[in-house]
Order: sequence, then C-alpha cells, then structure tokens
Amino acid sequence: MGGEVWQYFVPHQDDIKKALHDLKEQVFRSGKYRGSASAPGSIDEAIESMGEIGTASILDITHISESMEPCAVSPFSEEDLEYFFDTTMPTHETIERNHDFWDDIERGCGVYIIVYKNGKPDEIFFGGYSFD
Repeated sequence: MGGEVWQYFVPHQDDIKKALHDLKEQVFRSGKYRGSASAPGSIDEAIESMGEIGTASILDITHISESMEPCAVSPFSEEDLEYFFDTTMPTHETIERNHDFWDDIERGCGVYIIVYKNGKPDEIFFGGYSFD
C-alpha cells in the first residue's frame, strides 16, 4: 500500500501554528480521517488507535518544521514556489492544477503554502502523504 494524499485549503491567518491547530480540530470533529468509525474521544486517541499507518489526514501532523520530516509540515521555499508554480505567490487554482510538487513530498510528511488572491494572502494550503 502506498501513501495517501491529504490536502486542505483554509482561510489565511498569520499564525501558521494556530491555523494548523484549528484545521486539526475541524478535521477531527468532521470525522474525515482513517479510523473515525471507532469514535475516538480525542485527536491523540485517533492517532494512537491507528498505530503506524496513521489517520491519512492532517491529524498525523504534530508540528511545524523548517525542513521536511515525519509528522511535520514545512514551508515551501521561494525556490520551490518558483520551480513548481512559476511564482512566489501561487493562487488556489495554480496549486490545484499542478501535481508535480507531490513527487517531492515524503511519506508521513506535509507542506504548507501561502495562497494568494489578487496579490494578497488569502488561504493556506496544507498537503501531504500518509505513511505507507
């Protein structure tokens, strides 16, 4: 079994850590993750109940890191933005149309990208792969 893609667009806020926390809470409440049928009482219980395979969602992400590492989201560098999107200010549509960047994301890891609309930050994209 290979890793499963997960991705979310959330409203922009300057505090990435808070945006990540809020998204995890939203996903947990929605039940849109692997293992939700067992009705865990918390995000930690959901993660624990799925063991090494994880929840195949943002719930598997525990922190933000400057570089790609398991259970973390890391920012796209300006160089990567230019390489994959031909801009440092990608739009929602630009990210959705481009699938090449997925090849650079390791299993169990994620990225975040500031998404622009009319030249201003509008959303944050969180995307990654589940563990194998």
